Amino acid sequence: MRKPVIRIAAWALLAISVAGAQETDNATPERPCADLRETALFDFWIGTWDVHMADGRKAGVNVIAKEQGGCVLVERWTSARGGTGMSVNYYDPAADEWVQNWIGADGSLIDIRGGLQADGAMLLSGYIQYFGRDGRLPFRGRWTLLEDGRVRQYFEESADDGETWTEWFTGLYTRRDADPG
Repeated sequence: MRKPVIRIAAWALLAISVAGAQETDNATPERPCADLRETALFDFWIGTWDVHMADGRKAGVNVIAKEQGGCVLVERWTSARGGTGMSVNYYDPAADEWVQNWIGADGSLIDIRGGLQADGAMLLSGYIQYFGRDGRLPFRGRWTLLEDGRVRQYFEESADDGETWTEWFTGLYTRRDADPG
């Protein structure tokens, strides 16, 4: 007599779990970011890049990949001297802006936000914080897709709360791979 009760209970649990899974699947699109035009605005930065400074010296290699169903760009940086860092970049629909959160192996933290400008460049601004130092400094970055397919990345920081700005890094990105997506 016990076997039918166990069998009925097992079927009931299976039916509940299948119904719950179907409800969850129907409630959230499988790839919600795929249909948002805004999540593709930074796609020009996707790829594996050799990065050179303005004077031609190699700065490092940067790999930018679209992950998590197209909802995030993950950056993995390796400098020519062996330093590393990574960032998570995503479109925040509630704020209608792009966000970059960076952490370097040297402890540098960057938190910047913004969006695509009329000239097609991505401009993000916010703050940088250095490990072991108090406070944070205004910081901004600009990524520009050049006509030849390279990307120019320009960062600057301010030590006087945005009154004046000092170049922090300029890099010219040359694509290593042929497939940008």
